[in-house]
Formats: sequence, structure tokens, C-alpha cells
Amino acid sequence: MNSFSVSHKKIGDQEKPFVIAEMSGNHNQSLERALQIVDEAGKAGADAIKLQTYTADTMTIKGAYTIQDENSLWHGKELHDLYKLAYTPWEWHQPIFDRAKEHGMVPFSSPFDATSVDFLEELNVDLYKIASFENTDLPLIKKIASTGKPVIMSTGVARLDQLAEAVQTLRANGCENIVLLKCTSTYPASPKNTNLATIPHLKQLFNCTVGLSDHTMGIGAAVGAVALGARVIEKHFTLSRADGGVDSAFSLEPAELKSLVIETERAFEAIGEIQYGIQKAEEKSKFFKRSLYVAQDIKKGETFTDQNLRVIRPGDGLEPKYFELILGKTAKSDMKSGTALKWDHVL
Repeated sequence: MNSFSVSHKKIGDQEKPFVIAEMSGNHNQSLERALQIVDEAGKAGADAIKLQTYTADTMTIKGAYTIQDENSLWHGKELHDLYKLAYTPWEWHQPIFDRAKEHGMVPFSSPFDATSVDFLEELNVDLYKIASFENTDLPLIKKIASTGKPVIMSTGVARLDQLAEAVQTLRANGCENIVLLKCTSTYPASPKNTNLATIPHLKQLFNCTVGLSDHTMGIGAAVGAVALGARVIEKHFTLSRADGGVDSAFSLEPAELKSLVIETERAFEAIGEIQYGIQKAEEKSKFFKRSLYVAQDIKKGETFTDQNLRVIRPGDGLEPKYFELILGKTAKSDMKSGTALKWDHVL
């Protein structure tokens, strides 16, 4: 079975879901707010806090593109301006990582170019995330793989052959532990385009632990994903959607993140194994199944009828399947109403 350790946490097919709180740009350019986000993620029970490591200039150049999609949360903004607004200053990484460790969380990040990887290596990160928009950047993937650290990779906006190429590149360059996250790269995403049925297929194709990078509202999709085999769940996280921020509209708030942690673990525990028959925990409940009882006083030699015999609770008498067999037969002795019928009552 696929399983590996990250710091003091385990990620794997038989482990409870590893829940990642994605800070992204929800710090709104305030280190104090960023540290508050870490604190609240820790209180909610998240296993990890994730940053994004880039600058506007490592992502794009000014004048390259203005977002035209009227349905986009970022309509009318230049890409360069968006990244200036959303990026996490590199000097913040260390204090954010330190605060996360105080809460027992694993801090890590998505690097977006080679310099980001070098910087994160200086911080001794335990693992890396490859974002959907970078899952075809094979030189970057090769650089990340060469660190030998575990890699979580989102699979959004990629053909199957491109995913295969990315996984092959990771494995060929020293990455032994890979987690692939089903991801729909729309912000927010709709449950209707989330396609959770892909999760077990993804696992089968690439023989690795799988999960969900979830941009839908709420926690329903994530809980459903766990039932289908997801063992890593990534959700964007903020202190309050009302505070605004680049990703706030599709981010969870603290109480919701706590529910996500609780309910995904419940879903994991509930999967269990294929089981029929009576479980040990159900033994006492057997008594409250139905059985045959005398419903009217019966004298010795009387005939059993559907008037003096009934199928009721509890289960102390003969099983209901014998009801029709016993009708018309004769009582062996006097019986009071409320007697649980046994074979030695029947001639």
C-alpha cells in the first residue's frame, strides 16, 4: 500500500485524510493576518498550511495580459497586478512556517520557478506542491523531483498524456512519493464539473495516493471524494470571506475548515470493508428483531391462527419465516398472551 511520512504526519491509502489549508493570497498583504490564518487553521485541525512561492516578475511581465473573462473574479485586472496583489513576500515564509510548526502542522509551498525551489530548499521544506498550471512545466517538475522530496501535484487543465509525462518526469528524476489531486481549475468550481469518479481511476492508472484539490463551495465534494479514495484534501482558507482577497470567494472559513477535518475523517472511518451478517456491535440489537408471539390466551389443543399468533418485537420467539408453517397446528400446552413461541409449544 502507498504510504509515506512527512515530518510527523503520514500520508497514504490507509491513513486518515491529510487536510491542507491553502493560504494563497488571502493574507491580503498583511503578515499579521497571515499568521492569524495559520493559527486558525491549526485550531481547526488542518494537517498542513500551504503557501505559493513566486513574485509577479517570476510569473509574467507587465502588459502581457489583462483578464477579459467577465465571469472571472479577476475581470479587468492585469495578470502582473494580480500576482503583485496575491503573492506572499518571501521574507514571510520563515515566520509563517515557524508558526505552522508550533501548531503541529506541516508547512510547505507551490514553487513556480527554479529560484522558488532553491529558496524553499533553504527553508528545508518537507514536500512540494505542483500547481495545475505548472503540471506541464517539465523543467520545473524535473527541478522539484531532484530534491527527492515527496510531491503533491494537481491535475487540472491537463490531458492524460500530459499527466503521464509529468509523473514519468517526477519518477525518473528522484521523486518516489507522489500524490495526484483531481482538480477542476475554475474559481470557484461547480460540483457538476468536479467529476469525483476520476479519483479511483487516477489511483489505478498511476499507482499512487490520490486526493482532491477542491475549489467548490462547502465541504460536500471533499467528503464524497474521501469515500472514493481521496486521502489528501486541499481547500483554500481565509479568516472571513467578507474580508475580501484574491481567493476569498471560494475559501473556507474557520468553522467550515473544522467541519471539513471532522467530516472527512468520519467518511474515512465509515468506509471500512465489505461486511454482511451480524457485527459484534449489533449483537444486542438482535433481540429487537421480530419473532412469533402468542397474542391471545391459548388452551392446550387449540389451533394456532392469525388471530392468536402475531409477528412482533422483540426477537425472543421463533423467526417470522415459520409463521405460515405453524398456522393450523395445535398448541401443546396452555399459553398466556405475550408468550414468546418456541418449538416445544407446538404439536
